[in-house]
Amino acid sequence: MPEHGRTSERVRFGPFCLSTSERLLTRDGVPVEIGGRSFDLLAALVEQPGRVLSKRELLKRVWSDVVVEDGSLRFHMAGLRKLLGGGENGARYIATQVGVGYAFVAPVEAVSPSHAAAVPAAVAAPSRPAPTTINMPARLPHLIGRDTDLALLTQRIVGTPLFTIVGPAGVGKTTLAVEIAHRLGPEFGDQVTFVDFSQLEDPALVAQMIAGAMMIAVQSDDPLAVILGHIRDKKVLLLLDNCEHVIEPVSAIVERIVAAAPGARILATSREPMRIRGEHVHRLDALAYPEHPESLGREQLLSYPAIQLFCERALAGDSTLQLDEAAARLIAGMCRRLDGMALPIELTAVRAATHGIEATARLLGDRFSLGWHGHRTATPRQQTLQATLDWSYDLLSGVEQIVLARLAVFVGLFSIDAALDVVADERISADEVSAALDELASKSLVVPQRARGMGTYRLLEMTRAYAREKLLARGADEARATARRHASFYFREIDAAAAQDAEALHDLRALRQQLGNIRSALDWAFGPDGDARLAVLLAAASAPVFLNLSSLVECRTWCARALSIIQDEQRGTSMELELQASLGTALMFTRGNSQAAGAALSRALEVASTLDDSWNELRLLGRLHIFHERLGDYADAFGHAERAVRIATTIGEPEALGVAYSLSGISHHLAGDQTRARRELELSRKNSAPSQRERTIHYGFDHRNRATIALARALWLTGDADQALHMAKQAVHEAERLDHAVTRCIALVWSFSVHLWAGDVEEAERALAAFADCADTNALGPYIAATDGLRGELAVARGDAGAAVGLLEESLSRLRAARYELLTTPFSLALARGLIRDGRWPEAHDLLIAAIGRCETSGERILVPELLRAQAEITERADNSHDAAADVLRRAIALAHEQGAVAWERRSSLALAAL
Repeated sequence: MPEHGRTSERVRFGPFCLSTSERLLTRDGVPVEIGGRSFDLLAALVEQPGRVLSKRELLKRVWSDVVVEDGSLRFHMAGLRKLLGGGENGARYIATQVGVGYAFVAPVEAVSPSHAAAVPAAVAAPSRPAPTTINMPARLPHLIGRDTDLALLTQRIVGTPLFTIVGPAGVGKTTLAVEIAHRLGPEFGDQVTFVDFSQLEDPALVAQMIAGAMMIAVQSDDPLAVILGHIRDKKVLLLLDNCEHVIEPVSAIVERIVAAAPGARILATSREPMRIRGEHVHRLDALAYPEHPESLGREQLLSYPAIQLFCERALAGDSTLQLDEAAARLIAGMCRRLDGMALPIELTAVRAATHGIEATARLLGDRFSLGWHGHRTATPRQQTLQATLDWSYDLLSGVEQIVLARLAVFVGLFSIDAALDVVADERISADEVSAALDELASKSLVVPQRARGMGTYRLLEMTRAYAREKLLARGADEARATARRHASFYFREIDAAAAQDAEALHDLRALRQQLGNIRSALDWAFGPDGDARLAVLLAAASAPVFLNLSSLVECRTWCARALSIIQDEQRGTSMELELQASLGTALMFTRGNSQAAGAALSRALEVASTLDDSWNELRLLGRLHIFHERLGDYADAFGHAERAVRIATTIGEPEALGVAYSLSGISHHLAGDQTRARRELELSRKNSAPSQRERTIHYGFDHRNRATIALARALWLTGDADQALHMAKQAVHEAERLDHAVTRCIALVWSFSVHLWAGDVEEAERALAAFADCADTNALGPYIAATDGLRGELAVARGDAGAAVGLLEESLSRLRAARYELLTTPFSLALARGLIRDGRWPEAHDLLIAAIGRCETSGERILVPELLRAQAEITERADNSHDAAADVLRRAIALAHEQGAVAWERRSSLALAAL
């Protein structure tokens, strides 16, 4: 037995094998999940089989850093016995000597490294079914040397809000994290999302990128609020990869997620810890390698994970390589010089497949000086990676070096067409670029993305950073020319897609893949070395992309910057039209109905009219119609609707007529002409194709769906209650299918009114709950402000005046502050009814008189009959004047009859009869 009675670092007992160096316990070759304290207990007992270890010895050995009670020891010992299956089939491993301690009593057999290498765990591990996950990269067939890390993390992550895998570049953090996420997929109902921050250059967009990866539409200034709205009550796993260059914003966001979403679990990878409350850090070590390979044989050498990785990659590149004992010893020396770092090992192995093991070992010895000691900010770590890539770069031909340097301009994925267009110039032909790209891919400096389709590539993060330095070293002129070609390529790509196929810009997956390159191109074009004219072109072309991805803040930013530097010859063009239209839309939904939003939309309409672009005139009239409607400027909204009908009639296409009659029908509906509103809304639906998301995005909201829910209201008012309720449910269902938050909120808030008018309080409550959730989840400020008002209306319907008054007063105040007047009339009516029931008649009277005056002035007359009916109730109760109340009711009846509002007419007639 070795000194101090310790056994070999690998021992076998029964079906189990224990490796203390790897902190790994296997049963029949399969890793066993075992806690850290339990592993230390087992190791301590197995080191001295047959000897009784006192409780004091075990506590000192396993809990040297804390003071614990004997109960902790008994608890862990019971769990350890259960884990080992003591008693099954007569097996006995741990015996207790009462009052003294414990002893390991099973036969223990030392396992030599050569025997342990015979069936490596990485090779012997059974295949694992891959769960269906959200936005997750593929896992490797197997990991090498990470069984202990896997066992620990898969066990602890489920119960730990935040785990950060920390280590240097190239150590294998991402590979390990992806494998863990796949394994834990079923535990989280396959709600697993992968976010790769290596594609992000602007730290301000961290939350936007997380939302994009989770397929969450963001239509507000606060994407984090939207994310929290989606996951607050859900069990999800977020894998945040490559956090080091955006560590501060990521840390702040993660801290909020941990606090607000108790079911969320976050697994991050970074070169440095986040250093926030509740963080658990797992420092990922390098792969094990022999310190003194000269004394080991071939099989012993091949048992080390670093050498296994080298051999696997080298044999994949050249299946004829001979891995005899001499070669294994050379490989062991290289792995030792590489400090067991996974990425440098893989790069070196690929070169060994090309140049041979002896030549590679000789070159490695001449060129490399790897002195990293593990400090996260230490220069030696950077020198190590620099040396790795310097060596790889020096092995390239002159053309390959230029191609690699120019490829640094790409962020994330790029296609073969993009590489050919951006890299090639008068010095390097497209054929040379294609050949060089193949060589770079074979040498692992460019990574083909086979899972994403043919012809797509990316540079590893460290490779791209290195290549960027090489590009800058080639001179400012070459760097500028490459960036210009890059920006020009993506402008042409987006512009051509929009021109050739209206649906091309609505492929969310394809757009997200190229968002990093679009952002990078915009950054350069607007930068000090950029091109102002190209910047404006690119901003206009990319605006629909950002709108489609609900990146409204980015859209607003780029459009505003473009309009601030737009050149004279670019004014009055379709390009300015798109910039102004997109800016106005983004401002309206992120900052409310500001003057700037109205000015941008009006300017876009002016340009469309000057260009005689009827379709864009119609598109802009739709956006201006809802803008002025939300402001309470019903006369202006009416004017836009009438103009839209004239333009649509000239166009003569069903889609145009459908949009125009939607605007006109809604205007008549709000103005109180329900007969005409019903007719025009039915015409709109007749001329509109079934709702599709690309049209919804193009117009800013879905006109067919808005016409449908408006028609449901008009049907109820004109007496067709059953048909109205059916159509309201249909509109909500169609809005849900569109996955467009604004459209869904419009459908829900107006369906709420239909159900409330019909007296179906339960259905109205369901619509309100869905509306509140949608508004809160997507951080839609005006709709959030309206939620309390809707709750107040519901309280009034239930007779709870006390609760209603406060809710309605608060909501009205918030809506007016947001310049959102569309719901102030129904809320004022509900507030007046609440005040009446509370006996506050003078306040209710003044409120109704003011509301009626506003309606007559603005042209919003839909609720005037109901306002008059409420006024009659006050007149009767407060003034005790039946005649005066009857006169007010007769006015309400006459007005409702004039409007075709049968429902209002019946209500006032019943009230008059009651007098």
